[in-house]
Amino acid sequence: MADSMPVGEQHEQQNIIKLEEDEKHTRDGSINSKGLTAIRGKSGGWRIGILLLVNQLLATLAFFGIGVNLVLFMSRVLQQDNADAANNVSTWTGTAYMFSLVGAFVSDSYWGRYKTCAFFQIIFVTGLVELSLSSYLLLLKPCIPGDDNPQCEPPTHLEILIFYLSIYQIALGNGAYQPSITTFGADQFDEEDPLERHSKIAFFSYFYLANNVGTLFSNTILAYLEDKGEWVLGFWLSSGAALLALVIFLAGTPQFRHFKPRGNPLSRICQVFVAAIKKRKVNMPINGENLYEIEGKNAINGGRKILHTPDFRFLDRAAAITSENHPPRGNQHPPSPWSLCTITQVEEAKCIIRLLPIWLCSIIYSVVYTQMSSVFVEQAAAMKTSISTFNIPPASVSIFEILSVAGCVLLYRLYLVPIFSKVVKGNSTELQRMGIGLVLATITMVAAGIVESQRIKHAVLSCDDCEDTSSLSILWQIPQYVMMGASEVFMYVGQLEFFNCQAPDGLKSFGSALCLASMSAGSYLSSLLITLVMDITGRGDKVGWISDNLNIGHMDRFYFFLAILVAIDLVIFVACAKCYRYISLDGRSEIEHSSERKLEIEL
Repeated sequence: MADSMPVGEQHEQQNIIKLEEDEKHTRDGSINSKGLTAIRGKSGGWRIGILLLVNQLLATLAFFGIGVNLVLFMSRVLQQDNADAANNVSTWTGTAYMFSLVGAFVSDSYWGRYKTCAFFQIIFVTGLVELSLSSYLLLLKPCIPGDDNPQCEPPTHLEILIFYLSIYQIALGNGAYQPSITTFGADQFDEEDPLERHSKIAFFSYFYLANNVGTLFSNTILAYLEDKGEWVLGFWLSSGAALLALVIFLAGTPQFRHFKPRGNPLSRICQVFVAAIKKRKVNMPINGENLYEIEGKNAINGGRKILHTPDFRFLDRAAAITSENHPPRGNQHPPSPWSLCTITQVEEAKCIIRLLPIWLCSIIYSVVYTQMSSVFVEQAAAMKTSISTFNIPPASVSIFEILSVAGCVLLYRLYLVPIFSKVVKGNSTELQRMGIGLVLATITMVAAGIVESQRIKHAVLSCDDCEDTSSLSILWQIPQYVMMGASEVFMYVGQLEFFNCQAPDGLKSFGSALCLASMSAGSYLSSLLITLVMDITGRGDKVGWISDNLNIGHMDRFYFFLAILVAIDLVIFVACAKCYRYISLDGRSEIEHSSERKLEIEL
């Protein structure tokens, strides 16, 4: 039958079979665990995406099971004062997020995202076990009951050292794991397929939702146990959750999609600057002609090519072809990348430069976000925490922030996107959503300041004999947590999508790490601001804004100060967003982008 078929029909049938085979495979360059092109039905997709969401939920539960009450552990067990405890927690949180850059570097450069995730999860679990053991054996000591407060023996310097080593191992494991798992989850969806591309965009929203659902358990049951002094039980529950997350991750190994690491991005970016400086006297054409790029679909190291842009023209000199740097012909060796770079390599450096102003503007927002795990908790501890006979743990009020995040994610994905598409005939951009997040953060700080001023007033009028509490109910904190949760959805989900989308192929984990690095910088800046505020407002005989006894301090002024900072940051952010130029990849026409956007809106 095949022999009697006309040659033209044979070729047509072969083309149909080839197209059917191509449809079974991914088109974004992803591979399976054996190094072969990934098959859609046997790898990736929402089946694996949900597994990674559960993994992230449990890992977040474990991390925040430690972090949610860490400020109280340091003040009650380590016997630190409020300002020192808040600073130490901010520094620890900032360091955890800063470790994201370590994980992103080894992931993008050498190990790939799978190995990076597995390795640092093991470090995370080990650190949690060490904290649980050291707390049980060393830190938690019997106390002698007193008239007002029990007298506990302070921990020794060695015991404190062991404590800090364990919590910073936790910070390393979780921090370095986070950007890789975010990008690894997005890798499970083929960006070149319109349907899976929509799923990839939606994944970031559900990933952030999984983060907050994970904190739901840690901020309720674990927070309650630890507030009652059951620190060891809470730490062991966190250890168990992290171990279960690791087991679930390893169980999905055969069905994961992978991308090969693209090599050291630092050297590639340095090569662009060195080559541009070497050829600083070369006359460059205005239209960007005579620039070097390799032939074929992909750029060096297998990534997609990036189209030339007119920004930062000085860097174009790195790709300028001169008499001394001819592109290779035939079997000739390629020129040194320290003298001649490809257009894609130059544009990769430009992408990072464009992202930096947006990243810097996100740091002030992270300062506000950090307050939830420090001064918000201290504010709650100085309020009326009892309802009838039930005592509300100060850290557990953040459950309303978690519920707000969950509600806003679902509201946005199910309702706001369709409404927005009908009104303006398109989706909101990531930068627009980040701007909305800054507006809501400003309102949050104003609300927190108003609540604090009322808390102080009730402490003076209704509780003259009390030193550390107010008659104002802890439930008045609910509005500031709800607005903070709403702002997170717009800011951090938009940030995750923006940095991952705008980062070149060889820097995808770095793009995810930028979001966490902004949290890190925000935590460090928060610690610095608290120190400066205490130094300036507490000079001489004056009581600082954040004093050990909050009733005689003025933490409301600190909240209003933060609101002013975020408002100024919003103005700068809008200016940067208007000037931003989006990345343009080779091989993807405007028609393709338009059709995909239309499909996303219809879905």
